[in-house]
Amino acid sequence: MPTNEIPSDLLAGWQVVLNEDDPDSLDVAQYILEYYGATVHTAVNGQIGLSLVRQVLPRIVISDLSMPVMDGWEFLTALRQDPLIKDIPVIALTAHAMRGDRERVLAHGFNNYISKPLTADTFIGELIALMMNIPYLSAALNI
Repeated sequence: MPTNEIPSDLLAGWQVVLNEDDPDSLDVAQYILEYYGATVHTAVNGQIGLSLVRQVLPRIVISDLSMPVMDGWEFLTALRQDPLIKDIPVIALTAHAMRGDRERVLAHGFNNYISKPLTADTFIGELIALMMNIPYLSAALNI
């Protein structure tokens, strides 16, 4: 879907937790998510992110894989072990998009992944495409 056809209230009312330690990627993702109406809660590592998820109970989590303190892999393992939050969809962010990475990410329990670097031109389109494949999220989209 071209970005000029995406309604600006696409994510209105959504709570999103964004785990990202790279300031540029964090700024791009947060700006775009907020532009489309989401309330974004940010964390620079998985430990803070896990605490936020438990407090906020977001509709979706977007998490970098390589972070200090608790990386994205450890974050997802802890999230999936908590009965209160285990079913929240989590999209991985990775700068290491190589052959086999998608399978590894999915096998670990992520719902999907987006490759970095993030750009304003492609991020929301990629995110929408991934969310359309998650019934819980596609039903909630304002499209």
